[in-house]
Order: sequence, then C-alpha cells, then structure tokens
Amino acid sequence: MNVPETFFSVHEELTLFGLSCLFGGLLGVGYDVFRTLRVMFPHRGWMVFAEDAVFLGIYGIFLSAFASAASRGELRFYFVIGNAAGFALYLATVGSIVIGTMKKLCYFVKKIIWIVSWPLRTFCIFISKKVAPKFVGCSKNTVNFIKKCGILLLKQPYLLYNKKESKKKGNVTKSAKKVKARKKRSVQ
Repeated sequence: MNVPETFFSVHEELTLFGLSCLFGGLLGVGYDVFRTLRVMFPHRGWMVFAEDAVFLGIYGIFLSAFASAASRGELRFYFVIGNAAGFALYLATVGSIVIGTMKKLCYFVKKIIWIVSWPLRTFCIFISKKVAPKFVGCSKNTVNFIKKCGILLLKQPYLLYNKKESKKKGNVTKSAKKVKARKKRSVQ
C-alpha cells in the first residue's frame, strides 16, 4: 500500500522558504502601487486604512494560494516569515529607490501642470472677480425681501422652551421675570 508522503525534506522546506522570500519581494512591488498612489494623491488616514486592508486581503488570498500550490495545502509559519523577510528586503533596497523616484517624478509632473495651467487659473480668477459682486448683491436683495415679508422668526423678549420644567427648577430668566411683572401691573 502506498502512503502519501506527509512531511517535507529539508531541501523542500528550504526551497519553499526561498520561494516565499521571492514572493514577499513581489508583494513589496504590489505594495509600492499603493505607496505610489499615496505619493501622487495625498489622502487621509481612513483611505490609507482602506488601502492597507485591501492589501492584507490580497496577501491572505496569495498566502492561501501559495500554500495550496506549493505545499499540498499545508500552511507553514516559515512561509509568513519568508514573505515578511522578502517584503522587508525589497522595501529597504529597491522599494526606497522606487518611491524616491516616484516622489521626484510626481513633483516634476505637478510643477509642469502648475506652469501649463497658469493661463487657465488667471482667467478663472479674473472671471470670478467680475461675477462675484453680482451674486453677492443678488443674495443681499433676497435677504432683504425675506425680511420685508416677515418670514424670519419674530423677535420675542425671551424664549422659554419648557415652561413646566423651568417652573419646577426655578429657571426663570430676568426677561421672563420682567414680562411677569408687566402682566401683574397690567392686571391691577
């Protein structure tokens, strides 16, 4: 009876560790895509969190596919260590060069866009200076019309939202006391 082999030899384990280091470097290349997006389009922490969550999801899928294809579906801890070592080695060597180059390239492209868009920006500023006073004047006319129509809240000497609670707690304002005193005078 043939029993399938249930363990790896040392040579197979070293080969799998080397492959996991290599694929860790490839994961570093994938992570550089997210880092490049962060350089090109700076964004807030929640977006960085979402990108990292997507990356970890991709890594989880990759790790299970690697274990399934390379080691008969057996997930070994040294796969994760090899991935981390390859990832760190890539980020420390080639990754830093790639990100440095991308930062310089993005700065250069932004500078070119800034220079090329100068006529459009000045035209927009000129138009906004000409048009803005008309909109401000129009809004003032609208506000004055609403005031004339009496749509705004009536001005009252005081506002008392919860009369019962105020009487229980004794929270009567000075203006409320004045109104009560006027009522008493008018009754007498």
